[in-house]
Amino acid sequence: MDYEYGSHKLVTAEEAISSIRKGSRVFIGTGCGEPQHLIRAMVTDMNMQDIMVYQMMSFTLADYISDQMFRNRFSVKLFFISRSMREAAFQGWIDYIPAYLSQIPRLFSSHRIGLDVALIQVSPPDKYGYCSLGVSVDITRAGMENARLVIAQVNSNMPRTWGDSFVHLDEIDYLVAHDEPVVEMPHRDYNPEITRRIGHFVSQLIDDGATLQIGFGNLPNAILPYLDSKKDLGIHTQVITDGMLPLFEKKVITNRKKSLLTGRVVASLCMGTEKIYQYVDNNPMFYFRSSEFVNDPTVIARNDNLISISSALEVDLTGQVCTDSMGYLFYSGIGDQVDFLRGSAMSKGGFSIVALPSTARGGTVSRIVSHLSEGAGVATTRGDVNFIVTEYGIAELKGKSIYQRVMELAQIAHPKFREELIDIAKKHHYIFSDQLPPSQEDLLFLEGYRRTLTLRNGRAIEFRPLLPSDEFSYRNFFYSLKEETIYRRFFYKIKIFSHEVVQKQWASVDYRKNMSFIGFTQKGGSREIMAICSYAEEEEHRAEVAFVVREDFHGQGICSFMLKTLEEIAKENNYKGFSASVLRENAAMIRVFKKRYPHAKVLMAGGSDVMIHMDFEDAVEPEAAVCVC
Repeated sequence: MDYEYGSHKLVTAEEAISSIRKGSRVFIGTGCGEPQHLIRAMVTDMNMQDIMVYQMMSFTLADYISDQMFRNRFSVKLFFISRSMREAAFQGWIDYIPAYLSQIPRLFSSHRIGLDVALIQVSPPDKYGYCSLGVSVDITRAGMENARLVIAQVNSNMPRTWGDSFVHLDEIDYLVAHDEPVVEMPHRDYNPEITRRIGHFVSQLIDDGATLQIGFGNLPNAILPYLDSKKDLGIHTQVITDGMLPLFEKKVITNRKKSLLTGRVVASLCMGTEKIYQYVDNNPMFYFRSSEFVNDPTVIARNDNLISISSALEVDLTGQVCTDSMGYLFYSGIGDQVDFLRGSAMSKGGFSIVALPSTARGGTVSRIVSHLSEGAGVATTRGDVNFIVTEYGIAELKGKSIYQRVMELAQIAHPKFREELIDIAKKHHYIFSDQLPPSQEDLLFLEGYRRTLTLRNGRAIEFRPLLPSDEFSYRNFFYSLKEETIYRRFFYKIKIFSHEVVQKQWASVDYRKNMSFIGFTQKGGSREIMAICSYAEEEEHRAEVAFVVREDFHGQGICSFMLKTLEEIAKENNYKGFSASVLRENAAMIRVFKKRYPHAKVLMAGGSDVMIHMDFEDAVEPEAAVCVC
């Protein structure tokens, strides 16, 4: 290599390592950016005795950790347990340090964790003497800045990244020139059906223009392809992976709408294959900073609409999340989840998603659990959680009571575990003793019934089938209605809409013969029901239909839209027509039915109401309907 100056620092790996004293505390650069050649030289130097090694995530040391002689000479302390070091963690061969990523640099600078030596890897220097930390800035910069001795492996294969990644030769004590491939961490295949379903639900929560954080783990990256229809996404995340590459190439990720560092991808690490390393190399779109900046919740919050996507090992019915251990066995690490959950909660329009499969061990164990496993750590508290997603749906926990959380989470557990979860929740007195469990059927087909209606004023209303977890929203909807509206729907004045009343309705809903459908609108960070419609089997091939719409949404075509939607669903379930009982004075509702079914029969039922019989074969596409129902 050609150096303007600094050639006097060039030594062999063996010479550089020989300067490390017995009993030293040695920091090693993170993960894919680790200096493999220096690590091997250190391990093979038998003068290295009683060395304490600190590393964020380790790969090369996995080749030695099973050797008792290695463990006699080196004590390994990791902030995150990689897949290759997991067995070593289970065997107790390494020491795990639980810490938030944003706070690790301060552990070094405050000398709470003192460092004598830093082994890092850098790109070759430019003509001004600046090297780049490349794919590993995260805690590597802090480790280097707080060590007495800095030894750098100079590798021409290390990408040169932009941002706060530059290190001048003056900051390095020894340079070891050695080219070798940068450590690769290829994408690991995930169950394609589970991935597809979780990706589908996550995609529903993400709007165009959002800024994303994608957490460590295979699942968050596996669901990225399901975001390829989005527009102008941004990235502020700890780690860049190959999973993002198609979204960069398709211009799905543009960073145009970011409120912090517009136009730039903000990250600390890059972990993947040669493809992503080549893409970030000398690419000014990428802005690498230390974990102290990238993972600081107050910095994260400066991104409007920041959505954090991470994973978990298990979630209990109250919303506590475990990410770093399987019982007493340490499995991964706290990592970046808590930092980003709290940062996203402070972000204007931001929120967090924790995604996980509903089961483990070949479907024999539920990951939605009544209580965390004995020994499992609470990485994320129940107060920090917002959305939990499995392949069975979305649970929204933010601001919800324990009762509501139980129902939301049981609903997205694997069907075969739902009844058991409800029974245990009753024993814990989390829910009502008469609470019906969610259906044990896989209700993914209900996703096909989702609809969106844009009103004349531009406001969007979303529609979907009613679920057991909607009980409180349903209650709030009922009490928001005027007495006249309730009377038009039920034909008598209901004063109390109790838990028992709702339970009766759940008991009849099977989503085929009997269907209830809701329309809801966004208000702040929550959704409010503003319309409910339903049909119930009346006789063979015919169902009775009913509607109620909140008064402030009258006259906007909502009843006509819901009538058509219910018809589509009813047809799938072999119904041929609807009937409806309507108050004679409700001329607007009668008009809605007659617009859709011009040949509908209106029969006098006696008293104050009429019966309307409608056949689907007579349906026509009406013009924009007027509805004051």
